[in-house]
Amino acid sequence: MANYLSTLHQTLIDIMQADERVVVIGNFDAPAEGPRLSDVFGSDRLLPSPVSELALAGAALGAALAGLRPIVTFGISSFMFNAWEQVVNEAPHFRYMSGGQVVVPIVMHCAGGARGAGGAQHSHSPQAMLWNTPGLRIALPATPADVRALWPAAVADANPVVVLDGRRLYGTSGPQSDESCQLPLGRGRVRRPGQDVTIVATSWLVHEALAAADELNQLGVDAEVIDPRTLVPLDEELILDSVAKTGRLVVVDETHLSCGVGAEIAARIGYHAFGQLKAPIERVASADAPIPFSPALEPEVVPGVRDVVEAAIRTLR
Repeated sequence: MANYLSTLHQTLIDIMQADERVVVIGNFDAPAEGPRLSDVFGSDRLLPSPVSELALAGAALGAALAGLRPIVTFGISSFMFNAWEQVVNEAPHFRYMSGGQVVVPIVMHCAGGARGAGGAQHSHSPQAMLWNTPGLRIALPATPADVRALWPAAVADANPVVVLDGRRLYGTSGPQSDESCQLPLGRGRVRRPGQDVTIVATSWLVHEALAAADELNQLGVDAEVIDPRTLVPLDEELILDSVAKTGRLVVVDETHLSCGVGAEIAARIGYHAFGQLKAPIERVASADAPIPFSPALEPEVVPGVRDVVEAAIRTLR
């Protein structure tokens, strides 16, 4: 079993040792075990950076345009907003505006979502906002195996890729992956097979969905859990095949209910599989409210196991 954060660090070390063009700008959290990037590469490839997210993103963008393959980390996803000009208005547009002559192989990393008393300014889940920007690819690894599979593909991609970790994943562990280091972006995974209802979840909420599936099993409900692993590209075929089998869909996501990731997935599946649905699609998402600082109030706003179980049961009534 491997720790999520330690796997991330070892994966980055392997990527950087395999390709001298890869540089890291910004500071990753210290791993629970194993070497840090600075222990292996010093300041030659792990570049010192000011506390200015806009500067980090601008430097990384320039490095990508000059032929390097930079990885820039913003730490908490909310800090990415300080670099929004580069993230959504510059990096995604160069390839299109150059007629494909310019590639932007940059990976932008952050850790998002509710994190336990993070408060409204440090608990954002910006996936939906990022998805609304054509030109960005978005990866949401949920396990150490996903880290091993998705990061090499993200670094090798010619487009800007946002890799967003659920902050609560850093303390989790799981088996390492034996999948190819070049697993393409856009390939989802059936985390648990089932026959009665399809549950689509991403990032940290994959684990909540699996726990909900265990509870549902005790109630005689056989739930299938699908993890798209990336939003752009989205493995629609995997979800559609599951819904064709179960006839029911619950979409679980930590973005807000209105205009969130769950809303988009529900709209797409509702359009393509309308005739196969036996019940309305259920969405489980964060409430349309700022994430509270209070440890007692936070679970009332963000989705959890009980919300998923109740939504699945509603589709069966």
